[in-house]
Amino acid sequence: MEKIKMKTPLVEMDGDEMTRILWQMIKDELLLPFIELNTEYYDLGLAHRDETDDQVTIDSANATKKYGVAVKCATITPNYARVKEYNLKKMYKSPNGTIRAMLDGTVFRAPIVVKGIEPCVKNWKKPITLARHAYGDIYKNTEMYIDKPGKVELVYTDENGRESRALIQDMKGSGIVMGMHNMDDSIASFARSCFNYALDTHQDVWFGAKDTISKTYDGRFKKIFEDIFEKEYKEKFEAAGLTYFFSLIDDIVARVMKAEGGFIWACKNYDGDVMSDMVSSAFGSLAMMTSVLVSPQGYYEYEAAHGTVQRHYYKHLKGEETSTNSVATIFAWTGALRKRGELDGNQALSDFADKLEKATVGTIESGKMTKDLALITEIKNPTVLNSRDFILAVRERLEALL
Repeated sequence: MEKIKMKTPLVEMDGDEMTRILWQMIKDELLLPFIELNTEYYDLGLAHRDETDDQVTIDSANATKKYGVAVKCATITPNYARVKEYNLKKMYKSPNGTIRAMLDGTVFRAPIVVKGIEPCVKNWKKPITLARHAYGDIYKNTEMYIDKPGKVELVYTDENGRESRALIQDMKGSGIVMGMHNMDDSIASFARSCFNYALDTHQDVWFGAKDTISKTYDGRFKKIFEDIFEKEYKEKFEAAGLTYFFSLIDDIVARVMKAEGGFIWACKNYDGDVMSDMVSSAFGSLAMMTSVLVSPQGYYEYEAAHGTVQRHYYKHLKGEETSTNSVATIFAWTGALRKRGELDGNQALSDFADKLEKATVGTIESGKMTKDLALITEIKNPTVLNSRDFILAVRERLEALL
């Protein structure tokens, strides 16, 4: 068959360790034989980030603003051990965090539902998309240990030097204290990203916070969401037959456990951090989760929801066989290709992405899968394939669909 052409490039962000190996296999076996792949390539491998003093990460984010769609491989966020292992100049920040901040984006994660990999919550029939606000709160906190009695206050000094004070606690003994913040602009971007993505994927939005206790802090989230929805999105939602509602986070959690799925669950930063792991684990595996960063300006960056699979990479370096799950990385590519096709009016590209996803899911449902899935599947006597053979099995099925 004639290869599918691409009008506009995708921004391609390469990564680290075992996912970098899978990245190349996916391109060689599942993409390049069928598409005239048009990408603007950025090497976000840790060694190259160090060589460029992390400028390559900034460049890749700017390219995403230029072209609108990116696909990213998993990358290492270095700790002290990684600094030593890679002989780095310094301990660089998370590439995901840098890109997220530059694109002002919200992360949407959803499980890839496959027959035979059943969720722990039996009534979950459809994916639950978790939208995590990824700015502020405890992730930008300031905290202090108080070792003797005293008064702890919250102090705000305006630009003219005038002070406002609020008593946090009159400490009668030792204890701990924490200060955190968020910004109206960031909350507004979060709201718009959620509402835009809901319209894009035709899903309702549920948002929960604790405004009964945190009347000002969580109450601000509630108000900004409500104001933006009423002014900018209510009519669009009604026309699309969609709903938005806010409730207390504990009520939302109870509703989620009894729901069928098929909606976007918007969470503040910490709630999203915790609940995304709960949802992914209950659906089966982090290796079976899609992840897309969506900005209110309409930039999209697709990636796998998991890390670089370090343990498998070390086995690979020793020449040992690995059975590494590549599904989330395949779906990062299909998500980006489909969006590129939509934006460019390239139906052939979007159709190809659909067929590659169908081939991937169909391979697993036929009983051919990597070891991690074989351990949790309800399919009888699955065939366990190594990393490359699974991708080759997907290719065989893809060729039949094409």
